[in-house]
Amino acid sequence: MTYAMKAMILAAGRGERMRPLTDTTPKPLLHAGGKPLIVWHLERLAASGFRDIVINHSHLGEQIEATLGNGNRFGLNILYSPEPAGALETAGGIAQALPFLGSQPFLVVNGDVWCDWDFSQAHKRMHALTGHPAHLVLVDNPPQHAGGDFSLDGETVRYAGESTGPTLTYAGTGIFSPDFFAAVPAGAVMKMRPLLDAGIAKGLVTGERHPGIWVDVGTPERLAELDRELKAKEFALS
Repeated sequence: MTYAMKAMILAAGRGERMRPLTDTTPKPLLHAGGKPLIVWHLERLAASGFRDIVINHSHLGEQIEATLGNGNRFGLNILYSPEPAGALETAGGIAQALPFLGSQPFLVVNGDVWCDWDFSQAHKRMHALTGHPAHLVLVDNPPQHAGGDFSLDGETVRYAGESTGPTLTYAGTGIFSPDFFAAVPAGAVMKMRPLLDAGIAKGLVTGERHPGIWVDVGTPERLAELDRELKAKEFALS
């Protein structure tokens, strides 16, 4: 591998729907299957050849830094991108972290999901980004988001209903070129959707459907369910 791809884990959200758990613990540090959600990501990223990780944070962010440190125990080098109270939303947070991410495409992963998409695929996908500044991992719509957002026309991402394929949901995992965020002012509060809408309208966003496991850990109930499933799987393998 000639280029060591970097990854960013989004960990700045307040986790309002997870309260009261997130009143004292940042959402990415909530446990499922015996370890914090974000640690599942870090271990899988390390196993997939990643070494340099950027983590943004805001709410109780000092706990994230204290828990994960510099990443050495995971075989990683972790840098942190602190954000002000209230955070900068997804696009704003990524734009602020660009100085840590370099000039090449990078992987972005939501810190509050659990997914078995193979992170090593990102190394291959980055080479196909020429002329396409964003590649999204999409999943079948979960019950809490049954209408979905997007669809696929081959590998081109369309709006839901604009292709013959089924509607799908963004999994919170994607590969992005730094240029995708070039128009976001430093320190701006900005969601990802406007950038995606602009790119999709021009046919510049590609994607793939991931048929495996994906859990949006958005409520205490879904966290408890994931915890039970992961512990049961570990017991079955032991």
